[in-house]
Amino acid sequence: MKPNYSEPKIYTGGVDINKWNKLSKEEQKAALEKDWYIYYSFRNPKTGKLERQNNFKGGINRSKSKVARMKFLLRNQRNLSMLLEKGFNPYELTEEQPPEFVKPQEHEPNIESIEVATVEPTKVSVKAKEQEVILHPIKESLELVLKVKENVLSKTSLPNFKSNVKKFEKWLYENGYEGKSIQEVTKKTVIEYLNEILIKTSARTRNNARIDLSSIFQTLEDNEIIRENFVRKINVLKSTPERNKTYSNTLQQEIFEYMETNDPHLLLYVKFLCYSFLRPIEIGRLKVGDVDVVNRIITFKAKNSPVKTKIIPEILFKELPDLSKMDKNLDLFTPDSIGGVWDTEETNKRDYFSKRFKKIKKHFNLDKNYGLYSFRHTFITKLYNDFIKTMTQNEAKSKLMLISGHKTMDALDKYLRDIDAMLPEDYSGSL
Repeated sequence: MKPNYSEPKIYTGGVDINKWNKLSKEEQKAALEKDWYIYYSFRNPKTGKLERQNNFKGGINRSKSKVARMKFLLRNQRNLSMLLEKGFNPYELTEEQPPEFVKPQEHEPNIESIEVATVEPTKVSVKAKEQEVILHPIKESLELVLKVKENVLSKTSLPNFKSNVKKFEKWLYENGYEGKSIQEVTKKTVIEYLNEILIKTSARTRNNARIDLSSIFQTLEDNEIIRENFVRKINVLKSTPERNKTYSNTLQQEIFEYMETNDPHLLLYVKFLCYSFLRPIEIGRLKVGDVDVVNRIITFKAKNSPVKTKIIPEILFKELPDLSKMDKNLDLFTPDSIGGVWDTEETNKRDYFSKRFKKIKKHFNLDKNYGLYSFRHTFITKLYNDFIKTMTQNEAKSKLMLISGHKTMDALDKYLRDIDAMLPEDYSGSL
């Protein structure tokens, strides 16, 4: 179907407003002596052709200020665009339609009354065919999203989400959206932003940004600020996720022996990864009271569960010091000891031990593909390969699922494939 109208445009006296500062004083004066106005075309229902409608001036040409004129015209250009989108038809005039958008005023108001005729910078409310349109500024809309997410996201997820919101807001302002409403941000706008991220970084970073943007616009939809979350319809690009390599048995043993001599506290931290299969950030959350030495269980907040319980295997239990006399509110791991006060964020605790392990990596000339997570991959692989010696694959995976903490068999299967734990037997005889 052909559109019924053309997008409203602003006439600025025949000069390019973006090059205003490059114009001479005489050229600026000449432009301001001409009438500035908003113009558009609408399809005549009788002829079926787009016809130019009356220019909208609103008395702004009494002002000799470029800033005042543009401020007024931009606001009313947005109003008119929203009216047309909602079904405003200049050929079907009703009393409910705002007269300032139908035809030029017969007399120009005083300059002092111009601000009254314009919309407020924070909200715009107009009516078209008995439907109300409220324009919400970008800044206020994103601030609302952050307030909502502060009560929803975890402390580890919130800082990164805030950072992505601010980056998106900054990009919008740098690309001509300053002073505009969030409703004017379209699917095409978001695609352009994601394309810039893709060019500068990677498909994975772009996909992660898309997830946060979808969360932003879903919150706006839930609060009835926008009609729909169109970011969900933007495709996810194929990307190859990075992962830590698995240590060989020989290298793992050498690293353990080296840490036992040079950093035994870090070794105990690593053994929590290896034997209990907790993630680094989960270890950072542990308090002394989370370790039940009587029943030999650990209670903690996991990635996929608010409360999770695991057993403490004998191989790890014998490494622990006596925790029975310690204050149960103390942090289990601090930089120097077991049981103490370490008042910092969970992410800082994780990053601290990751940086501390870099000294070990440097000694063994290990590249970026090896890290603390490599120990988790290594010991899950060890367990699986030992289980399948006496069990079927399904039995081995069912037992391993209880240990690793994966919620579904499919998730465990994918994980085992990703870390190359599921390798075939020698097939030379078949060849």
